Amino acid sequence: MLEEEEINERNRQIASLEQNDSLAKLNTDLETVTRSAEESITLFRLHLKKLKEERKHIRFVQTGILSATEFQLLEADLIKQSLRDKHELAVLQKDWKSKITAIQEQLDNYYSRISVLKEERKSKSALLQSRLFEQYVFLNKKGISKDIRSIFEDFNQSVPPAGAGECAAPKLLQYAFLNRLTPVAMAEFWWGDSPSSEIRKHKNYYPACKGKCEPILSHMLDGMLLEDNPLLEAPKAQADLEILYDDEDIAVVNKPAEFLSVPGIHIQDSVYTRMQAAFPEATGPIIVHRLDMSTSGILLIAKHKDAHKFIQQQFINHSIEKRYVALLDGVVKEDEGIIDLPLRLDLDDRPRQMVCYEYGKKAVTKYQVLSRTDGQTKILFFPVTGRTHQLRVHAAHLLGLHIPIVGDDLYGTKSNRLHLHAAYLSFVHPRTKKTVVFEVKAPF
Repeated sequence: MLEEEEINERNRQIASLEQNDSLAKLNTDLETVTRSAEESITLFRLHLKKLKEERKHIRFVQTGILSATEFQLLEADLIKQSLRDKHELAVLQKDWKSKITAIQEQLDNYYSRISVLKEERKSKSALLQSRLFEQYVFLNKKGISKDIRSIFEDFNQSVPPAGAGECAAPKLLQYAFLNRLTPVAMAEFWWGDSPSSEIRKHKNYYPACKGKCEPILSHMLDGMLLEDNPLLEAPKAQADLEILYDDEDIAVVNKPAEFLSVPGIHIQDSVYTRMQAAFPEATGPIIVHRLDMSTSGILLIAKHKDAHKFIQQQFINHSIEKRYVALLDGVVKEDEGIIDLPLRLDLDDRPRQMVCYEYGKKAVTKYQVLSRTDGQTKILFFPVTGRTHQLRVHAAHLLGLHIPIVGDDLYGTKSNRLHLHAAYLSFVHPRTKKTVVFEVKAPF
């Protein structure tokens, strides 16, 4: 392919320039001359400082000895010496700057040529990628073909990420549709060790990733009889949201598991909408903090902006005390400890989080074991920070406890529910300025 040959040629040209001995020598010369200039100018400044001290001493000694006229002549001569010294310093600085500039201009010429080649490579790579995308075609049940670029553009106006279409599910479906086979069922599981940043368990089943596979599968599965997507289904009708406390400033509720704190894209029913209906006079954001949809427990509501601001500041200052109870699917050896693993969103598989020391935000969790029974551990979590899925990742990740929470469908194995409960919350009331404490026993 012509574009590929041109890209390879640009790579060779860039490598040739970057590895050129002349470029290396120029960089070395620039460092040497810059260092010599600094040393030379520093020494000359010290010399000028010494001359200045000598002139000062002469003035001091000659004061009262020379007549006024003679002292004026001396002062004029000393000023001339000072001006001469400043001129010599300026000349020295200009000389060194000229030497440095001469080398820098040669370097800039090299780097300019490299930059032009890289821009050409980038342009040709984009063109090649576009052509490859046009040739990367996927069939669906209806027999409709669509190239991968069009699939992603139609799905969410995005560019296909690297590796899109290389997963097992699209390849198996493509084979089936090309050979007029009818897929009956499909499930993907992980085989082998977990990557260092993500959480995968050997032989555990996982859904297709959202970033790379969801757009492709949305096209390929069009026209097939499918089970309802559980992520798009509203949870079964919940009992009335239990209100633990209610006054003119705040309310405290016990959120059930599998219930949203705030409305989602497809599901509107949430603590927020319930609180709007229960307290129509409430103003401001209402929700002060959130719990994951799968997590049950104490959630704090602010009924007006002042209360919201006052309580939110406590979260920012980490002065609010929170405790979570969890049941882990394994035995934790240590009785207590601290987990410090930075987290960020997995861009290819939202809403999963991943450990990332380069771009992740600091995430710290303290823990204390409550009991160990039948190969499981009941544990208290004290989150110092409040990152998304923090406790779930810190429990499951191999650099954390390496034991997932029971029922964790993202980082462990699905069960009747996620066994994670916000059991304790302590904060200063916005009106009374007194500490208030709420506790709700874990339902497991």
